[in-house]
Amino acid sequence: MIIGTRGSALAVAQTKTVERLLKERGVKTTRQIIKTVGDRFTDRPLHAVSGVGAFVRELDEVMLAGNIDLAVHSMKDMPTIRPKEIPTAAVLVRDSPFDVLISYDGTELDELPEGAIIGTSSLRRAAQMRRYRPDLVIQELRGNINTRLRKLREGKYDGILLARAGLERMGWVDKVQAEILNPDFFCPSPNQGTIAVSARAGTEAEKAVSSLDHPKTRIETELERLLIAELGGGCTTPVASYATFLGRGDKIRLRAEVLALDGTETVKIDELVSARTSLEKARELGAKLANSGGRELVKAALQALSEENCGC
Repeated sequence: MIIGTRGSALAVAQTKTVERLLKERGVKTTRQIIKTVGDRFTDRPLHAVSGVGAFVRELDEVMLAGNIDLAVHSMKDMPTIRPKEIPTAAVLVRDSPFDVLISYDGTELDELPEGAIIGTSSLRRAAQMRRYRPDLVIQELRGNINTRLRKLREGKYDGILLARAGLERMGWVDKVQAEILNPDFFCPSPNQGTIAVSARAGTEAEKAVSSLDHPKTRIETELERLLIAELGGGCTTPVASYATFLGRGDKIRLRAEVLALDGTETVKIDELVSARTSLEKARELGAKLANSGGRELVKAALQALSEENCGC
């Protein structure tokens, strides 16, 4: 079976995980690197690169053309609305969903001096940081994980924000000093820390990879998507959601928030629900989030980004 992936070091590391798991199940694979529009234009912010799903759309097209059997994605990059012909055949057990700060000299977030420069490519992380530490300077940071760490070492930033899962997958957790940020203040992006594998519906590839599916992680990721389903804007706006099973799994904590780009306004929900009724409750809470001002914040962010991109 042919597995399609982006060519970044992190994307390849994620694909190697899928290859190893399939090999353990007797499935032989080959890898095909596909350069997406999100990879080609690294000189501009992510929100300016061809809309939602910049890292996913072209892999879908190659799959629909029959040139690959499977595609490996960071699930947080996948648009909420997906082609019916390409189901998510497997959601792997989740790595860390949390954000981390890696500072130039090891200084933790609360100890950084006023005016310290923080780099991130995420509008959500930028808005959350502006809310938590409005005295810091947030600057755009593009490039793969190696490039971002190099720019930090070169002193271009006092600190950078990344997903801890990326460090885990690259095997760098013990090599890089990183402060895990409290999700009460830095609620993660929907599905952060999760690898998803897509396949064409009804194929042997879909059947083979389905054995990798982790039921609890699939439920958590579905809930996170339901919480933001009525907001629109996808990963191009400051939207966060995080669902996690508690204890023995009979309760699930649902958290979600929408922020203004400058972090001065926030609409959020945080509730404990029964696992049995969690899907219904997630829909209700998602509607509440949207109708309590979340939808307006998303629209305002999209308008501001549109004006920025066209130079208005």
